[in-house]
Amino acid sequence: MLQACLNGSRSRTECAHLPVTPQELAAAARTAVAAGAQDVHLHPKGRDGTDTLDPADVAAVLIAVRDAVPGIPVGVTTGAWATPDPGIRVSQVRSWTVLPDHASVNWHEEGATEVAAALLDRGIGVEAGIYSGTRAARRFLSWRESHRVLRVLAEITDTDPQTAPRAAAGLLDELRPATSSPILLHGEDDAAWPVLRLAASRRLDARIGLEDVLHLPDGTLAGSNADLVHAAGEIIRKGIGGS
Repeated sequence: MLQACLNGSRSRTECAHLPVTPQELAAAARTAVAAGAQDVHLHPKGRDGTDTLDPADVAAVLIAVRDAVPGIPVGVTTGAWATPDPGIRVSQVRSWTVLPDHASVNWHEEGATEVAAALLDRGIGVEAGIYSGTRAARRFLSWRESHRVLRVLAEITDTDPQTAPRAAAGLLDELRPATSSPILLHGEDDAAWPVLRLAASRRLDARIGLEDVLHLPDGTLAGSNADLVHAAGEIIRKGIGGS
């Protein structure tokens, strides 16, 4: 499965063509799916352009994106940077009026299990975000409900293209006890493409988009999420074919 991560916590200062509004995210999702994405992950933004878990903003973007890509699963973030207080984060999840298909929960953040429980209570799939270089894997594997997650996001924080694949292999070894859950492996910035190649060679789920990287494999600036998805699809096909 190839997931398109359309915007992340980036801002327009980092990427002038970053999709921010519901209409922009809907258009980006449409072209990314046409390019081969099978799932969408996005960060709803408030009027100030920053990430938000506000029910009205979440509803607006989900309605717009689902209208653009009917039948495609759509997920959102629950990152602590959007709402630092874990209790408020849980309350926001419980007050959502339009529900995503899934939502990511970062296991190195305080309140991860409570946020995940709130999502599961509402029938929302949990993507367990496990950052390399943290204690997240240990914390996640000790959670009694870990078997209920939709998938595990193995997130490589090392951005060095030479060392990130080794960090990825190490994290995958840590997550070996979670083999009952699908694993989506991804990197960021300069390491995004090497890690995606590793995911392809191991036949793992992967993701790509302007959240993770702004450049194509040849180093040129990506014009859109669709450009990144198309390039990732080519790598995945070659990786699977050559394994």
